[in-house]
Amino acid sequence: MEFKDYYEILGIEPEADAKAVKTAYRRLARKYHPDVSTEREAEKHFKEVAEAYEVLSDDTKRAEYDQLRRSGGGRSFEPPPGWQSRSDGSSQFAGEGDFSEFFESIFGAGRFRQGRGGQFYSDDFTSSRGRDIEVELALFLEDTISGESRTIEYNLPHYSESGRLDDIRKTLKVKIPAGVGDGERIRLKGQGAPGFGNGPAGDLYLKIRLVPHPLFDVVGQDINITVPLAPWEAALGARITVPTLSGKITLSIAPDSQSGQRLRVKGHGLKTRTGRGDLFAILKIVMPQKASESDKALWQTLSKKAAFNPRREWEQ
Repeated sequence: MEFKDYYEILGIEPEADAKAVKTAYRRLARKYHPDVSTEREAEKHFKEVAEAYEVLSDDTKRAEYDQLRRSGGGRSFEPPPGWQSRSDGSSQFAGEGDFSEFFESIFGAGRFRQGRGGQFYSDDFTSSRGRDIEVELALFLEDTISGESRTIEYNLPHYSESGRLDDIRKTLKVKIPAGVGDGERIRLKGQGAPGFGNGPAGDLYLKIRLVPHPLFDVVGQDINITVPLAPWEAALGARITVPTLSGKITLSIAPDSQSGQRLRVKGHGLKTRTGRGDLFAILKIVMPQKASESDKALWQTLSKKAAFNPRREWEQ
């Protein structure tokens, strides 16, 4: 079997004192703990570090290990014939456990202490906070003014007694605060990944993405809508129905209205923390795609009688 150099695993010299052993362990355990690490094969490294600490932090185990190390520890290792590590005569081959075969061949089968989520740790490992999680939340403009709660689902890291498993799916009901805008983040405390030991859970951050609306353009807390008008509606004036985020309203169009003119409808924009923005109706005069013969006759009569030249300023 492979000989394990516990000093090399912890990155310390064989003469290191108990304080140096503990310091090295704390540093590496934080680096490789599966709850917080992004390193490759983090769980494997974490178990190796914990095993090394189990031996080197115990005076009796360390003395036994040093004796074997001095007697020829190398790449491969077989315990000396008749070797027994404990005064109680515990078996040198105690079966499969959570320590390596090398450890068990010397000290017998051992177990890491189990903590929250079935993860392994030593009593000296400091509790750590769980990871924060960020999830994008798509909102329709109507959702930002409804005040209703939304049900969201997201992946949450989960660990079983046997180690890391696939993420579980968590469902949460949240209320979207008024005035939230595109790109903003909402923090939900304690709804992230679980902490290690007695450490608190991380937070969940909802990143808001406003879904583009087919009718409305967002400008800050105001919204714009393009309102198509027939030429005679713009010329004579009209009362038309216009959609808003909270329902339909009736809008009065004054006679002689112009294309591009903006009409303000107060309080029909997006919600803010102090009220609501406004809706701006932008008028656009639209010609019929195909005029009938009777319509053409009316346009002919108008063209002869109307004293209007839209290019008059070019003549100046």
